[in-house]
Amino acid sequence: MQNPKTDTADRLYNLIANEEDARVCTDIPDEACREVPRNFFLILGSNVLTKLGDLLISPKTVLAWLLSAIGAPALVAWLVPIRESGSMVPQMVIGAWVRRKPVRKWFWTLGSFGQSASVLAMAASVWFLEGYAAGWGVLGALVLFSLARGFCSISMKDVQGKCIPKKRRGRLAGLASTIGGSATVVLTVVLFWDRGEPGVLFYTLLLLLAAGLWIVAGLLFASVDEYEGETGGGGNALREAVKSLSLLRDDALFRHFVITRALLLCSALASPYFVVLAQKNTDNGWLLGVFLLASSLASSVSASVWGWMADTSSRKVMIRGGAMASGVCLIVGITAVVAGTDLGSVWFYPGAFFVLSIAHAGVRLGRKTYLVDMAGGNKRTDYTAVSNTVIGCLLLLTGGLTALVSMVSNVAVILVLGLMGLAGMLSALRLQEVTAD
Repeated sequence: MQNPKTDTADRLYNLIANEEDARVCTDIPDEACREVPRNFFLILGSNVLTKLGDLLISPKTVLAWLLSAIGAPALVAWLVPIRESGSMVPQMVIGAWVRRKPVRKWFWTLGSFGQSASVLAMAASVWFLEGYAAGWGVLGALVLFSLARGFCSISMKDVQGKCIPKKRRGRLAGLASTIGGSATVVLTVVLFWDRGEPGVLFYTLLLLLAAGLWIVAGLLFASVDEYEGETGGGGNALREAVKSLSLLRDDALFRHFVITRALLLCSALASPYFVVLAQKNTDNGWLLGVFLLASSLASSVSASVWGWMADTSSRKVMIRGGAMASGVCLIVGITAVVAGTDLGSVWFYPGAFFVLSIAHAGVRLGRKTYLVDMAGGNKRTDYTAVSNTVIGCLLLLTGGLTALVSMVSNVAVILVLGLMGLAGMLSALRLQEVTAD
């Protein structure tokens, strides 16, 4: 007799995936194919919960406000570099360790628990310390958070590649972003409806809530039925990590992908400068909430569309996302040069930010799906580790360069990033198709 929960999962999965093609599981074994519906929803639930957690500790919004509120505003500049690069740079070493294990879901589970513990450390720093002591406590916990996230990033693509068939990975990522984005819209309205300045108790409870979300996500992911896969790299992890850099020299397709991904960083780097220009034109306290809503709405309305498109061609998703990101940056930059940064409309920059967020969702989902589809077996882990490590280093370098350009003007940064995105789109046009069978 079939388990009612399994039967429900099968029916829901058939509705979402439109499972009519019996050959959809051609790239995963039969035993893994039987568990796809249940694994689909376990991975989906884990992703949605972590996306909500990311909103609650967003370095661009919540943590920036928090450091200012506790009297450590000078530390705000370190939040985004630590959050993004801290999880990417060590990934070649992490990847060399992870690929030795035939079952890798436990790395994601432990990484999720590690992120929860780090957020609890942030809450303790805020509650028990003051001023810069609390600020340094938050930054130290963020370093640990980013390292734990590196384990999740490395293992997620591999587990997903083994448990979800190629033609369903894009819609899994898209559905997770849509549900997570919709939930964040509601959460943003609930949390930031009051325009007054939140107190320390509010931030502490916010961090505790986020920590709880990562614990539940880790428990869900631990329930995924993952079959044993290829192993390798039995030697020293650091030596194996350095050895894996040869992929950039020997694998032309992978090298081209990394270059394209680096150029498309414009979709992530330009967002704060839209906010900065908007803040110069108005001091309305609700404007930050508008940007939060714009980001959440962009994810909820576009991610599933991007996901379905990525199942047909993840390359074309990167092209379209790059074109949108480049276009909106160039339009905003040129408009600001011609008409001045004070455009007389408070909605211009949030509207542009909304379009940029849609573009970034496409770029992010397209390059993730492309990487998973590009490689199989142990190569998937190596590709993820090398790509993320290189991009993490380039992110720090690009961040430093944009900081220097911003000394000239914020508009100059947006124009430079727009041209960078244009180059990324042209590079994606020359990428090889990997999604089609």
